[in-house]
Amino acid sequence: MDPITLLVITDPTSNHLRLLERLPEPIDIIVGNDPEFLKTRAANADVILNGGPGGKLLREVFPHARRVRWVHTLSAGVDKILWPELIESPVPLTNARGIYKDSLAEFTIASILFFAKDLRRLVRSQEAGRWDQFDVHFVRGKVLGVIGYGEIGRESARLAEAIGMRVVTARRRGGSAGQLRDLLGASDYVLLSTPLTSETRGMIGADELNAMKPSAVIINVGRGPVIVEAALIAALSEKRIRGAALDVFDEEPVREGHPFYKLENVLLSPHSADHTVGWEELALQGFLKNYERFWKGEPLEDIVDKQAGY
Repeated sequence: MDPITLLVITDPTSNHLRLLERLPEPIDIIVGNDPEFLKTRAANADVILNGGPGGKLLREVFPHARRVRWVHTLSAGVDKILWPELIESPVPLTNARGIYKDSLAEFTIASILFFAKDLRRLVRSQEAGRWDQFDVHFVRGKVLGVIGYGEIGRESARLAEAIGMRVVTARRRGGSAGQLRDLLGASDYVLLSTPLTSETRGMIGADELNAMKPSAVIINVGRGPVIVEAALIAALSEKRIRGAALDVFDEEPVREGHPFYKLENVLLSPHSADHTVGWEELALQGFLKNYERFWKGEPLEDIVDKQAGY
């Protein structure tokens, strides 16, 4: 059997790459993040593993990989990776679907408790040395509306139900604007866990935010542009909704001086909600399992629908 050539697009000093030693022989592993080096080695690549946060290097390298049979990305989102040539190519693309669902579901519950128990006020009072007794809210009995009922949405719903919440869901495809606004109006907490597609971009704008309860909180662990940022800033500034917990943004990193840093009713995560200790190893283990299937000639799992965008 001829060696399989695996081209890995990432920093070659990354510690988690040691897991690649588990791949079955015969294999030729080439690792780098220099564009010219990658282009010269791409011609022999059977498999490309994209380990970076975006798709810039992959896009540069892909036209040179004329015999590639499979591309995998260690990210769950693929909106930064899909471009026309890859979409139209017969080469399958797989991703880290489901790898980050547990950490993002935990962040969702943490965000709900952050607002229900006003943890910011507790910390502020403690730091000021002030005994500031106040009433907090129950979480049990409240409604979590989930928009995007995939791996992340389902796990978040499971945890929410375990602490006594009621869950309602909305389809990201095929649902009407009226159904979406009904969900927004009925929810105490709204979770966005959708990929970024032409259908979901700008899904939550001023009208949708106005449909929410003034006491409601919106949580976004999907993609930043699913919410119209200017509309969200206005709703938060004017206290038309209670708050927002955000792990994703239109532009990352969020620039210095951005209103999100100053708004007291925003919980801001620098896209680290899924960066649990060992997250890179976890993502790479998912690739190893799929590589075993590729090596045996079995169908790959977690194939991205490139036309749909997820």
